[in-house]
Amino acid sequence: MAIIMLVKELWKVFHFVFSIQFWRMALLWTFSVLFSHYQLFKAFLFSQKLVSYPRCSPCTTPYRPVCVITGATSGLGLATAYKLSKEGYVVVIVGRSQQLLLETIRKIKDWNEDAHLKAFQVDLSSVESIVKFKTSLRQWLLDSDLHCSVQILINNAGILATSPRVTAEGYDQIIGTNYIGAFALTKLLLPLLESSPVSSKVVNVTSFTHRAVTDMQVDGGTVSGRSFLSSKQYPYAQIYEYSKLCLLLFSFELHRQLRLMGKSHQIFVTAADPGVVQTNIMREVPASLSYLAFSVLKRLGLLQSPECGINAIIDAALAPPGTSGAYFFGGKGRTINPSALSRNASIALKLWETTCNLLSVTPFGVERNTC
Repeated sequence: MAIIMLVKELWKVFHFVFSIQFWRMALLWTFSVLFSHYQLFKAFLFSQKLVSYPRCSPCTTPYRPVCVITGATSGLGLATAYKLSKEGYVVVIVGRSQQLLLETIRKIKDWNEDAHLKAFQVDLSSVESIVKFKTSLRQWLLDSDLHCSVQILINNAGILATSPRVTAEGYDQIIGTNYIGAFALTKLLLPLLESSPVSSKVVNVTSFTHRAVTDMQVDGGTVSGRSFLSSKQYPYAQIYEYSKLCLLLFSFELHRQLRLMGKSHQIFVTAADPGVVQTNIMREVPASLSYLAFSVLKRLGLLQSPECGINAIIDAALAPPGTSGAYFFGGKGRTINPSALSRNASIALKLWETTCNLLSVTPFGVERNTC
């Protein structure tokens, strides 16, 4: 039995190593994160001042501030939830597994017995589940002694699936979770963000991998991921990059839309790139390969623990008003430039409209008659 399992593992490793997607991850992703660090190094080397922002404590109000974090049962989400509970936020933990949610609450309570936590079981790849969560969250706020509003929304949930899977709405699961789910959740929670007695923030956790995308097609088939599902070999690395670029384009377009509506002084939208962090997102990659990758990245000084990797996320969440449109990376409140493609306003608007059209025939469309 052990020999059979070893043979299966070796075959899986062989299959991965000789795939285009593996080398895309090994080469393009490494180059992408090095380029992000190069921006930090160049500023240090030539004494150039990067735009950076200090962390601010929650504004004093009669009510405790509320922070919603998706993908909060492990890795970056768990570390972020704990950190913000220490800052005095009521942390709403969102995850797929009820068991993991209960374990997460227990862990954070062990670390911080004064933490105020609330857990909701939500599948971020399901639009119907997201719509139900919005209703449940609002009702919980109304029934509590909290203000019926949200001060911070952190879209952290993300997956890297190495085989094709389809959501209930027919979307590719990577795109459905990493981008479409975050889009739908943010749009549905905008009224709660707008009703905050102090300025509120949306923090989208993106990735340096967005730099690997050099050309972008925006249509229903691509944005839903259906066009990728018909590929002979599932292009999981490309889909992950595309989903993170979509999330970044959405961040900047939401900032523009809020500015046009005169609400950019109330809701700030930022992106946070944690860099390379040792989490379980690579769990579908053969264990020997992920171990080798993490070992190399550690020797290069690029690998971080979740406790260190959250610095950019916390910087974005606690940044002062007026930081909308910033791309946080490297901790210490520092921001860098994302790819030029992510700043393309016409592509961002087309992506916005295409995503709205896709969602119009889902429970999201029933919940919101306009997008």
